[in-house]
Amino acid sequence: MRVRRGLLRLPRRSLLAALFFFSLSSSLLYFVYVAPGIVNTYLFMMQAQGILIRDNMRTIGAQVYEQVVRSAYAKRNSSVNDSDYPLDLNHSETFLQTTTFLPEDFTYFANHTCPERLPSMKGPIDINMSEIAMDDIHEIFSKDPAIKLGGHWKPSDCMPRWKVAILIPFRNRHEHLPVLLRHLIPMLQRQRLWFAFYVVEQVGTQPFNRAMLFNVGFQEAMKDLDWDCLIFHDVDHIPESDRNYYGCGQMPRHFATKLDKYMYLLPYTEFFGGVSGLTVEQFRKINGFPNAFWGWGGEDDDLWNRVQNAGYSVSRPEGDTGKYKSIPHHHRGEVQFLGRYALLRKSKERQGLDGLNNLNYFANITYDALYKNITVNLTPELAQLAPIRTEDFYISSLIWLANAGTPLKTQGKWKNVPSQIAVTLEGRGCRACHLQNEPVQSVTGS
Repeated sequence: MRVRRGLLRLPRRSLLAALFFFSLSSSLLYFVYVAPGIVNTYLFMMQAQGILIRDNMRTIGAQVYEQVVRSAYAKRNSSVNDSDYPLDLNHSETFLQTTTFLPEDFTYFANHTCPERLPSMKGPIDINMSEIAMDDIHEIFSKDPAIKLGGHWKPSDCMPRWKVAILIPFRNRHEHLPVLLRHLIPMLQRQRLWFAFYVVEQVGTQPFNRAMLFNVGFQEAMKDLDWDCLIFHDVDHIPESDRNYYGCGQMPRHFATKLDKYMYLLPYTEFFGGVSGLTVEQFRKINGFPNAFWGWGGEDDDLWNRVQNAGYSVSRPEGDTGKYKSIPHHHRGEVQFLGRYALLRKSKERQGLDGLNNLNYFANITYDALYKNITVNLTPELAQLAPIRTEDFYISSLIWLANAGTPLKTQGKWKNVPSQIAVTLEGRGCRACHLQNEPVQSVTGS
């Protein structure tokens, strides 16, 4: 009987252990789901540390290799002459070209375009992360008559190089917005940019849709002015250098490359979060942000894919210019969007169907002294992808790729396009499907 009791105890202990580990893993998974910001902060830190260690090992290895080669070369040639190793093996990836800023006595001319490297841009900013009431911010900037209703400002001593719309997605961050404005307004004034702020606020019960808010903000901003540069700015990101110039360029720009909560390391190469900028032309070409990402995560990665699919590369500020501080949160963030990986796998196919071209919304507009508030109640029904047949989906994707600059014809013949699809494409007038200066020809076979 004693042997039997011993045998019975073992399964019972195993069962209790299994229940304990199941309970623990379930609790961890639930925490990851409901508090993704905390979890992903640590995950990104570990990922960035891994990248840093890898890069350091690569640099050390290259330096050791260079010393070995130099020593061998010097030893072999010491009896012939005293020449040093003739090749410069500079493997350092941290070398930065010095950037010259204009002198303090630079003279502005009202009919000249404002330079990008102004003497007023000193570099490091004095960061004050303490909370401040919006009324106090109003009091501070009410003394500047050049700031118009809605936060519009432009320089008077030179012609602004860029007209910049700052789009800020917003929900329940009332303690963050005044801190951001306290730092951004003086910085943008020192950069001599024409700018205005658009706070796009989501109400209702649906999960936060940061990307769709950016699309709404873009549509509303373009009703006010013919902006040519768009800055997509998280409300809790504070730039640490005013030399992080908030203008646009020939390629999309990622400004927030070094965030303090990630130990000032880029979490991964494709990271495109926090603060990014595109020209209006670039944003329209990529069909804006996706509308299908509800909850935390994925929309920035999809934006990176859209930029790459359209033939762009991403530029980043040099050195420490891209440093940002993150305002501490007093509340739990949005829940994880568990479907983001499935959407990212189909990013290229969805790009022509989900974005600016399927966006619908109803906005309530109010004006603050320092920004325009755009309030929307977003639901998935406002950005539905209409049920389409596989053939229609394929055709729409091909047309979008063609308009994005991917030629589908070479010497009058379609490339990897079935004949029945080719006939439909020509029937729909896909003008961009053929190479430049090449006439569209009817095709009966691929």
